[in-house]
Amino acid sequence: MVLSRFWLVIFIASITFVIFSLFAGNSYTIDHILNGKKDDPVLISEKYLNEIPEFIQDSIVKNDEKTFIINRDTLNPDTTYVYKNKTVKVYSGVQKTDGLLPTCKMTLFDIILPLMAYLAFFCGLMELLIISGASEILARKLSPVFAKVFPTVPKNHESISYMTLNFAANFLGLDSAATPFGLKAMQSLQEINPEKDKASDAQIMFMCLHAAGLTLIPTSIIGYRAAQNAENPADVMLPCIITSFIGTIAAMIIVGIKQKINFKSATLLVALMTVVAAIVGLLFYINGLDLVGKNFFTSNLSGLMLVVIIGFTLLFAFLKEKKFVEKETTVFDAFVVGANNGIQTGVKIFPYVLGMLVAISFFRNSGLFDIISNGLSFVFSNIGVSKQITDSLPVAMLRPFSSGGSRGFMIDSMSTFGPDSLTGRLSCIFQCSAETTFYVIAVYFGSVNIKNTRYTLATMLLVDLICVITAIFVATWFFS
Repeated sequence: MVLSRFWLVIFIASITFVIFSLFAGNSYTIDHILNGKKDDPVLISEKYLNEIPEFIQDSIVKNDEKTFIINRDTLNPDTTYVYKNKTVKVYSGVQKTDGLLPTCKMTLFDIILPLMAYLAFFCGLMELLIISGASEILARKLSPVFAKVFPTVPKNHESISYMTLNFAANFLGLDSAATPFGLKAMQSLQEINPEKDKASDAQIMFMCLHAAGLTLIPTSIIGYRAAQNAENPADVMLPCIITSFIGTIAAMIIVGIKQKINFKSATLLVALMTVVAAIVGLLFYINGLDLVGKNFFTSNLSGLMLVVIIGFTLLFAFLKEKKFVEKETTVFDAFVVGANNGIQTGVKIFPYVLGMLVAISFFRNSGLFDIISNGLSFVFSNIGVSKQITDSLPVAMLRPFSSGGSRGFMIDSMSTFGPDSLTGRLSCIFQCSAETTFYVIAVYFGSVNIKNTRYTLATMLLVDLICVITAIFVATWFFS
């Protein structure tokens, strides 16, 4: 219900603002909102040739292409005059994201189809884990810990193994594997959900922990920083780990208080201390490497772990081939059945993802997001917050809505202020330590047709805010 109302508010507010801007003369056209593509120039006015300054008229007439560009610099948008069909069209700035119709196309071809391919492969592997008994063994080993955090999940339930694989994939920065594991976990939890259209306590806890996104190796962030010629591309790794770890603990505590979970369990404390010890130990090891060693380690750890997971699954299935015979199938046929289930899941979540991304596209291109973002930056700057911090806030604000949009702001902040500036580094930490909240809710709850998400959205946004505040303190401590 909350998500539905929020979706309606975004759409209605954006449409109202667009219509008002058009009739108030603040914008010339709304075509870019419907049909424009990211980074296209935005048409701001159209005039007759004799209505523009004479020096521009002369430049257009002398130019073979009948165009003239002024303000050609890297920090400000160009203003371009194009003479065609007896009028001069004036363009200024570029579009922040795809319009409504290109977003519909992009959602299918750039998000859903690749996601369906990932789902097909990893759901095929998970079918092997189920039939071979590997998921049951993993669930049995971890049940004592998960029983404390997910008290409503039966002991040794298969969802435990799927949640574990999802957390492990997030931990290692394996986004392509994390989503299929997470969707399988949601579907497994849905089987024991007494109210099928309402999120269960276990599903809410899983979603919030997933959204906190505890990450050990922020591979993509390091790659973007290396591309921007950062002096040490991996120097944000420790701040990212600290911020995402605090976000994960915050999510566990907030949801745990709501669900009246007992956190005084010795088993739970031992598990948390083990995770902390593993993180600290690995960081000590990485810090002992030289720059080349760090780059090699961070580049290969995630990929190596994914290969190990795939190899283990196939080898274990081969060793337990008798169980497949008992089910009157083969290892390959079982993989195909699981892959087919993954494709069906992708088809099911497509409308949910489409509806959310189109609303976000409209929100951004309407100009309403920029006004809110600039307003918050102005407020923060006037209460004494450093300009280096306020310059990075657009990444934090956009991250819950759009991963691609916030990534664009992150790259722009590194290009504008430098990858080794506080703004550039803080933008990277924002991007790494938060989740695309609205997209994740649409995908995960959409996959199991849950309409009432209860307090999930509010909790995930609160965790996002905690991560933002933590990131600011950690980045200031490390890099100021």
